[in-house]
Amino acid sequence: LGHSDADVLLHAICDAMLGALALGDIGQHFPDTDLRFKDISSMSLLSKTNILIQSRGFSVINIDSTIILQKPKIAPYVEQMKKNVAEILGLSNDAVSIKATTSEGLGFVGAGEGIVAYAVALLGPKKI
Repeated sequence: LGHSDADVLLHAICDAMLGALALGDIGQHFPDTDLRFKDISSMSLLSKTNILIQSRGFSVINIDSTIILQKPKIAPYVEQMKKNVAEILGLSNDAVSIKATTSEGLGFVGAGEGIVAYAVALLGPKKI
């Protein structure tokens, strides 16, 4: 249960982008104590994070991410998810990797009680 729409994958991508420039995490920039971010779309947070990264003179080169969940099976949606992320970040679809796996029934994820996502962002100097 999140303050925003709680999209685990997009939050992980935002954190990866912020972390690549040592700018803290998503909670520092979009705190759950700020009503402006209540129920905000995580796509909007990704866009705002991208603007912040660009204001520092950098742009995203690629994203590599993994979602760990038991259900639902997201394979049918991965290409559209990649397209959505790529569009917001101004990347080609082949610069965004989204992989999905399970925890083989282990832990809270395996019990279907949650989802985990990890992401890595490669940044480079902003192209003028």
